[in-house]
Amino acid sequence: MNGAHDLGGKHGFGPIDQSQTENFIHQWEETVFGLTLTCGMLGQWNLDQSRFARERTDPVHYLSSTYYEHWLHGLELLLVETGMISSDELSSGIASSKTKLSAANPEIVQTIIYSGAPTQLPERTTNRFSLNQAVKVKSGNPKTHTRVPSYVKGVAGTISKLHGTHIYADEHAMSGNKVPEHLYCVRFEGEDIWGRDAEPNSCVFIDLFEPYLTSI
Repeated sequence: MNGAHDLGGKHGFGPIDQSQTENFIHQWEETVFGLTLTCGMLGQWNLDQSRFARERTDPVHYLSSTYYEHWLHGLELLLVETGMISSDELSSGIASSKTKLSAANPEIVQTIIYSGAPTQLPERTTNRFSLNQAVKVKSGNPKTHTRVPSYVKGVAGTISKLHGTHIYADEHAMSGNKVPEHLYCVRFEGEDIWGRDAEPNSCVFIDLFEPYLTSI
């Protein structure tokens, strides 16, 4: 979706601060990270739905809050939307009922995390685009989750790699269904994105699903 979270390629936010060497600055951030993973393992939502929840944060709040505050807001939204807790329970911090869901065994959590959840699916259709083919990113303003950054919409690029078929994130975020779509790595020249102000000889590689692209 288009929103305050889509900051890629935008001007005015200054350079990326690379001074932080620790994963968490404050203890509460580590707690939020752990809570998010633990609740995700209950199987009531998927990764794309989790991302979409964070994207729906009020724009003013999003831009004035920190990374793990975004995670906390998204988690709270998902817990209420899935009926795992009520709005009253969230605001009071007091549970009014018990859940039948069981948390993952701590002894196997590390195995679950390191094994991940592969997104690749069996190929059921032929890829529409081929290696080195010129393509263009479709323009549009989706109100739902999407993995295409706004700064390359309407920009032409070249297919540099075929990744095969993967779970289509847009549909996965809305319905939870694992719809297969071909995924491509597309090369964009810096000047095509930012014009003559781009750094000389620069380029950007972005993984994009087939529905995002059109042939030239």
